[in-house]
Amino acid sequence: MSKKIVFFFSLILFTTVMLAQTRPWQGKFEPIDNMITPPNSYRTASGAPGKAYWQQRADYKIKATLDEANNTISGEETITYHNNSPDDLSYIWIQLEQNVNKKGNEDFGAFFNSIKDSINTRQMQLLTRAIDFPAGYTIKYIKDANGNPMTSFVNNTMMKVVLKEPLKSGTSLSFSMAWSYPVTDRSMFFLSREGYEYFPGDDNAVYLIAHWFPRMAVYNDTEGWQNQQFQRLGEFALEFGDYEVEITVPEDHIVASTGSLLNGSAVLSRAQQERLKEAAESFDKPVMIITKEEAESNEKTKSTKQRTWKFSATNVRDFAFASSRKFIWDAQAVKLPTNTIMAMSFYPKEGLPVWKEESTKAIKNALEVYSEATFDYPYPVAISVNTSNIGMEFPMISFNGGRPKNGKISDRAKAGMIGTIIHEVGHNWFPMIVSSDERKWMWMDEGLNTFIHQRTVAERYPQFRSTTPKSIVPFMSGDKNILRPIMTTSDNEILTQFGNNFYMKPTVGLQMLRNSIIGPELFDQAFKEYSNRWKYKHPNPADLFRTLEDATAVDLDWFFRGWFFTTDNVDMELTDVKWFRVNEEELNTKDQKKTVKLKIEGENISEKAKDFSSGPESITMTSTPDTSYGGFLSRMDEPELRKQLSGKNIYVVTIKNLGGLVMPVTIEWIFTDGSKEIETLPAQVWRGNEYEIKRTFIKEKEVSQVNLDPNFEFADTDMRNNSFPKVEVPSEFDAFKSKQQ
Repeated sequence: MSKKIVFFFSLILFTTVMLAQTRPWQGKFEPIDNMITPPNSYRTASGAPGKAYWQQRADYKIKATLDEANNTISGEETITYHNNSPDDLSYIWIQLEQNVNKKGNEDFGAFFNSIKDSINTRQMQLLTRAIDFPAGYTIKYIKDANGNPMTSFVNNTMMKVVLKEPLKSGTSLSFSMAWSYPVTDRSMFFLSREGYEYFPGDDNAVYLIAHWFPRMAVYNDTEGWQNQQFQRLGEFALEFGDYEVEITVPEDHIVASTGSLLNGSAVLSRAQQERLKEAAESFDKPVMIITKEEAESNEKTKSTKQRTWKFSATNVRDFAFASSRKFIWDAQAVKLPTNTIMAMSFYPKEGLPVWKEESTKAIKNALEVYSEATFDYPYPVAISVNTSNIGMEFPMISFNGGRPKNGKISDRAKAGMIGTIIHEVGHNWFPMIVSSDERKWMWMDEGLNTFIHQRTVAERYPQFRSTTPKSIVPFMSGDKNILRPIMTTSDNEILTQFGNNFYMKPTVGLQMLRNSIIGPELFDQAFKEYSNRWKYKHPNPADLFRTLEDATAVDLDWFFRGWFFTTDNVDMELTDVKWFRVNEEELNTKDQKKTVKLKIEGENISEKAKDFSSGPESITMTSTPDTSYGGFLSRMDEPELRKQLSGKNIYVVTIKNLGGLVMPVTIEWIFTDGSKEIETLPAQVWRGNEYEIKRTFIKEKEVSQVNLDPNFEFADTDMRNNSFPKVEVPSEFDAFKSKQQ
């Protein structure tokens, strides 16, 4: 090796070491293999379930009674648990979510609020529980298939049942339980997903009955038993199964439920049955099953008799219902390529007129757009029930807030109501069918669902504002001391941040992948592939990440690493734009080779230019020495190269990465004649230097303005440094910044 070569490599090594001391390499393009669960025979490296994939199953037979006079519900259930795992189980775990309401239990109150000089009474109740109330399960018995008592231990919202003999791999176990609990007043709780809502005007209630029966916890290949306690924020991880459910309620109540109604002739009037038949053939508008006048008449008396409604549901992971004598009920049919669904809405008169006008329409829109984006909705019904404040999802049924005041509703509130219905109906796909663990990875259901929810709004309600990359700017430019990565378990997120981190940020990330990084056609294929691979199964984050790469042939590890695993933000600075123009002047040299000087058309600039007013700078282009070609005998056509560059404008752009996130670079060129051109550099341009890049461009026309991210595709948190020459920040961006501050 020659001394020159040794010196050359020594210089590179020295430069690299010095650069590392000031700007450490962060490996933004390294694989994320060490950050996600490794592939195995259960979950493949492609992101698909493996040949050995397994999951447990739990079938339920439940009989329950709602006692309206005492606001209690009691029930008996038989669970048949199928051990499809390769393991023998010496005990099982059952979820008891109603225990979260017990006094002394872990609660949101102290976490969400603090004493201050002015505090309202509801906040004080959340903090102190000064008005106490009964809550939580009473377990009357738990018996095996032979009627013998089983040993159990309750730990907060989980119950361990010790088996006399291990449950062998490939076998099943049946056991029964009896239980009861007080149904709580929803107004007493923050983030209350169930309970009753009382209406003083007519002395009636709407009962939302959810996470109401003891349910099997998930046992899977990645964590064994899911044993995180229920603390209201992190929701549910559940097994699929078949349900047979009998619900006994006051005779004048109407029940909306998961599943198919089996005894409609016994619980519905002849007129209601005929109207349902009519609705099953009405594809253009809803049919009233119970009218406002009929519901108001029903409110006036309270029956002391009871009636039992019977439902069945196949291959669902949960079961919920709503019951009230206040319900108005409408329904219509929705035709999909492989299925016809009954879309239904149940609402008290307080929801009129907007619920009659919009709820079932919103269900229909959600069913159609989600089915197109993933797979056809597989269940027979999709139900929206009106309640106060919340939106909450269960298989085939959702509880949705949004009500007019005195019959009137603002455009903003109406948009919020419709968005809530779309969102909660959409949860039937994520996580009710593509069944991720909400207790652990809230973003996998909320983020993916919000992504398609926003697509539904954009396509079916273009007059409403939908989430875009601009929406996440205030959050991503916030205080890094309190921000968390998306890859944070549900209950560890700060309450004031979880909406942005688990809903909006994953949504914006998927929008970037679809619209700007992969492209709609290929991304949509990949997203549909993920949805179909994992329907009725339990995917983890690694399965989503791998599938999106596998089905697109796009290396996305850099994106997943930055967007999901860090709190970095996008902030690209257009540091400098240098302008050169090529005009040939032949100069004779000693060896008679050509040298081309790039003619100055303005004064040579010693300081960095602030605009293009000084004209282009000069450089010198010499002929290529023979040694540069190494062993190649052929030579570049240098006269042709000079010809191609003659009279052209050369622009050298310097861009700095101030926020930490690497992203594609979209550049808008505005020319002096008013025309525009946009070109995009892939994120891989940052591979060599994660902090700063320089790129050279040739343009026929002179440029008057250069802008980064002109269409705001990548959530750049500071647009003030995105232009050359500098321009004022758009007023819309200022509004986002002021909101954040």
